[in-house]
Amino acid sequence: MARRRSSLGLFGLFGRSADLRQCDQALRSVDLHPRVVPEAIKLTMVNLLKDHAIGEEPAPQSYREAAEIVGYCMIGANGFAGANGTELADQVEQRIGAALDSGTSLDAQLVLLTLNAKVIQPSVVQHFELERVALDGG
Repeated sequence: MARRRSSLGLFGLFGRSADLRQCDQALRSVDLHPRVVPEAIKLTMVNLLKDHAIGEEPAPQSYREAAEIVGYCMIGANGFAGANGTELADQVEQRIGAALDSGTSLDAQLVLLTLNAKVIQPSVVQHFELERVALDGG
């Protein structure tokens, strides 16, 4: 079955698709305003979630989980911990570490998305030694 496409809306006449609205809401929930996240990243996030979904659509909590990874990468450890607490920041750090070890998980793809889109914090690149990932080409 063909996957339903996401819609950004058009001149305010047509609304954003439900999946992009869920993505925006998830980004807000980790204290990252959706307007600071480029639309291309949000579209790619949603498509990655659909690719990794068990059913036809991603589970509602998967949007939040993806937003945690993207939010951490975009605002860095200190900003993320300040907005979401050190416990969640530590959990996300562990997820990123495990994702980079596996290399092909959804979390790893989200980290690489922020790295390739050049919206990742330099402190995150340094902490996880992502310089070599960037030099190796992914």
